[in-house]
Amino acid sequence: MVIKITVNGSPQDAPQGLRLPALLELIGIDSARVAIELNRRIVRKSDWPSTTIQDGDSIEVVTFVGGG
Repeated sequence: MVIKITVNGSPQDAPQGLRLPALLELIGIDSARVAIELNRRIVRKSDWPSTTIQDGDSIEVVTFVGGG
């Protein structure tokens, strides 16, 4: 079954039961330097494997960049 979600402001289809690490793989983002906000709440990285995305969820993935 396919669910409808929003990732960084863009509507997307995703498989039901998708968890946050698999979402990052699906959208091609390396998990090493990112933060995830799910429905306006920051999700701790330790909780990513147990966090299942639901139909209608809004996800923001923020990538950290360094520089000087």
